[in-house]
Amino acid sequence: MFSIGLLCYLTLGTIPVFTVSGGGNQLSPENSLIWGPGLRADVVLPARYFYVQALDTEGQRFTFSPGANAFQVKITAPDEQFTRIGVQILDRKDGSFIVRYRMYASYKNLKIEIKVKDKHVAKSPYILKGPVYHENCDCPREDSTAWLEDMSCPQAIPQIQRDLAHFPTVDPDKIAKEIPQRFGQRQSLCHYTIKDNKVYIRTHGEHVGFRIFMDAILLSLARKVKMPDVEFFVNLGDWPLEKKKSTQNLHPIFSWCGSTESKDIVMPTYDLTDSVLETMGRVSLDMMSVQANTGPPWEDKNTTAVWRGRDSRKERLELVKLSRKYPDIIDAAFTNFFFFKHDESLYGPIVKHISFFDFFKYKYQINIDGTVAAYRLPYLLAGNSVVLKQDSFYYEHFYNELQPWKHYIPFKNDLSDLLEKLQWAKDHDEEARNIAKSGQEFARNNLMGDHVFCYYFKLFQEYANLQVSEPKIRDGMEKVEQPDDDLFPCTCHRKKAKDEL
Repeated sequence: MFSIGLLCYLTLGTIPVFTVSGGGNQLSPENSLIWGPGLRADVVLPARYFYVQALDTEGQRFTFSPGANAFQVKITAPDEQFTRIGVQILDRKDGSFIVRYRMYASYKNLKIEIKVKDKHVAKSPYILKGPVYHENCDCPREDSTAWLEDMSCPQAIPQIQRDLAHFPTVDPDKIAKEIPQRFGQRQSLCHYTIKDNKVYIRTHGEHVGFRIFMDAILLSLARKVKMPDVEFFVNLGDWPLEKKKSTQNLHPIFSWCGSTESKDIVMPTYDLTDSVLETMGRVSLDMMSVQANTGPPWEDKNTTAVWRGRDSRKERLELVKLSRKYPDIIDAAFTNFFFFKHDESLYGPIVKHISFFDFFKYKYQINIDGTVAAYRLPYLLAGNSVVLKQDSFYYEHFYNELQPWKHYIPFKNDLSDLLEKLQWAKDHDEEARNIAKSGQEFARNNLMGDHVFCYYFKLFQEYANLQVSEPKIRDGMEKVEQPDDDLFPCTCHRKKAKDEL
């Protein structure tokens, strides 16, 4: 078990609002608070998590870290000789912690103990009465309504409703024929059918390697909940495909990025999706780890705006030129040249990549489009620096819920007012800090792993309801198999009960 340092603002959600500790009071195990989805057996996530908020003996909330090792967490399976669970405690240095754990086997029950020295915190120990399934356990809930309730998924998601409004009905037989004819030769597409909770695929186009991200989320969902029978096409390219002004019949295409000039159905990006599935696995940047690495306190951050990236849009060239002209205001540099000619006299030398967490040493984060939307925005929002976001017609699945001047500081697409907006932020430091806090709260409340699973399932569920004929396993499709390399296979009690009927 290890902890990672963090500074940020806690979103208290539905817990009571407490007065702030002045710093001289003693940490109280009894008064401190514990809550979150990781305390519920039925919420299966790749990495489960819950929160701990430190309170003092007077019931006042700590706003600084009581120490990275203030809380001790132990998770065991009482009925087992060994417990194969990785645990991490993330100190957010504002008096709150994220405790996350990844299970590598399934258990009858789990016991979660949170202590300060030898005293239990809040209602510890927490007993999760199982079975408690791990990520690779293929044991879907038959009742999707119950699963949605357990996951605390919203009744409706505005972006999904906006995207599907273009398609009053969907005819699987028709799109199975027309979409490959229209897009299949020039674009990289995956044609999926989910039938009886099994996933089938046929690919179109040459570059289909990114199907691994879509395969992975569909298989993960199918292990957790009975998916609706549904047939759809996923665009594996960067750019949205279905133009608003197209003279051809409108076709439903699922994409990772949308635009105001297209009618693609938007999903969480492959980057965010992969970070959820691989949390505490092969990725180091995810929505929890970033909360543990947000750099120095606001008042101690470097007051230069920062950006790093490749040359995938001409406005990025202009940004780097601005940086060379005003190096005390903007620190922007290219880590790679691919699209444009590298003129070192204009853009300076190519620089080494820096750790994403090092961005948060800086108070001002510049978010500027690449080939499409810059997929780093969820992580930038989750930090405690303020984001300056370029006006753009590209968007991710959550952009339309963001509000300029509340969650970020906007600047014009051509960067003509960027210096002015940076000066405003410096002249209005407290307002800029509040914008950073609001952006961070948005990310915490809308972009965690459980939110991503909810979005995908609600999208497929509502899309399936539009179908006017049965999805089919088409000629040329192959089954996408569930992984079979699990070292500790589970026994699904739901399948066992069904078999006995």
